[in-house]
Amino acid sequence: MGSPGLRAAREKMKAAGVDEVAVETFAHYYRLLEHGETGMIPESSIEPVDMESLADVEVDDEVATRAITETAVIKLNGGLGTSMGMDRAKSLLCVRRGLSFLDIIARQVLHLRQQHQARLPLIFMNSFRTSGDTMDALARYDDLPVAGLPLEFLQNKEPKLLVKDLSPVSWPKDPDLEWCPPGHGDLYTALRGTGLLDRLIEAGYRYVFVSNSDNLGAVPDPRVAGWFAASGAPFAIEAVRRTASDRKGGHFARRKSDGRIVLRETAQTLEEDKAALGDLERHRFTSTNNLWFDLQAMKDALDQREGILGLPLIKNVKNVDPGDKKSPEVIQVETAMGAAIEVFEGARLIEVGRDRFVPVKTTNDLLVLRSDVYAIGKDFVLDQEAEQVPFVELDETYYKLVGEFDKRFPEGAPSLKQAQRLSIAGDVTFGHGVSVVGDVTVGGRSAQRVEPGAVLGDPDA
Repeated sequence: MGSPGLRAAREKMKAAGVDEVAVETFAHYYRLLEHGETGMIPESSIEPVDMESLADVEVDDEVATRAITETAVIKLNGGLGTSMGMDRAKSLLCVRRGLSFLDIIARQVLHLRQQHQARLPLIFMNSFRTSGDTMDALARYDDLPVAGLPLEFLQNKEPKLLVKDLSPVSWPKDPDLEWCPPGHGDLYTALRGTGLLDRLIEAGYRYVFVSNSDNLGAVPDPRVAGWFAASGAPFAIEAVRRTASDRKGGHFARRKSDGRIVLRETAQTLEEDKAALGDLERHRFTSTNNLWFDLQAMKDALDQREGILGLPLIKNVKNVDPGDKKSPEVIQVETAMGAAIEVFEGARLIEVGRDRFVPVKTTNDLLVLRSDVYAIGKDFVLDQEAEQVPFVELDETYYKLVGEFDKRFPEGAPSLKQAQRLSIAGDVTFGHGVSVVGDVTVGGRSAQRVEPGAVLGDPDA
């Protein structure tokens, strides 16, 4: 049974009804922690990786159509958007014309089904906190469920561990804070533990496309499906060129020891390697978290490993109460689903356009998405109408939380189609029909209002 800490963690998980596969997977990572594993990937152990571009690939139309008819879609939907002040599923945020992320995702899939005569099931991996609100919101789409398959399955949970002795933390003030999700690498554990992996195979599906629900650019595109099917690869990830905004984020590389592709996250980077992490010329590609895998290949890998895929450990040290820096320090054991790329021989990467990577992590991103930088067509796919996506930096004091953000854009987002950069320092409220042109900074020590119809910046520059 292992150490006292592991025994206590096991008992806590079983008492909470956590699936046995998830318990054993957690135990695997607990033992790694006990043996001093940090999950770090030294710069000396990797080298840059290159890849083909979707723009240069020829995909036969028939292959693409057949591939999309054999694909199931999974959206990761466990996040509450707490960093933006939300207490329900982030995907319920309004994007445009009263449509939330969930509305647009559902309509994207329904349109593709009609266009390609495909079953194309849409399944959400929810957390216990997002399940109820999500299912209520999807109830309006009567034709969304596919016979024999659920609309959701639940990700697992695991205990936070005290840094001092790796025992499960106790926090009577708010017992929910004693638990954390295992990272999105839990996808594979949850698919197996719920039996959904077998059900998809039995229903005749060959491939799965997975993406984040806050990325509306992540459409299950038949052309990408066709490329993946024709490649014969067991696993693939869509990548994009890193920009300045990705400098602190993870990247792909190739491990020198065995030639496998790896995904190195920031939390897996040594302090002395942070400069290399931020070198956009050396490590040029980051993950969209849009991935494809062959269902049978995934089942075989999990069966061979007794349900434990063996993804690299990510050790996150936080406070048990994120809002209280004096609360005890805990370890959250996490894995990244993209790290599965190193598990599969013959796994592939493909470079895609930035239009397939439009994540909303902050209200900065939300303002761009709500603006005229993007149009939403009849197929409910985002079309980038601006020549470039502007860089937006909002004062966190007034705009970090969605409720405060909305108060300052009561008439909707300003036009950003001609903007290169918008920086707001201070408390600024925007009237209707404001346009931003070029590089603009607004703000001041006192609250300000931008009048309706105002043009910020020089339209003749």
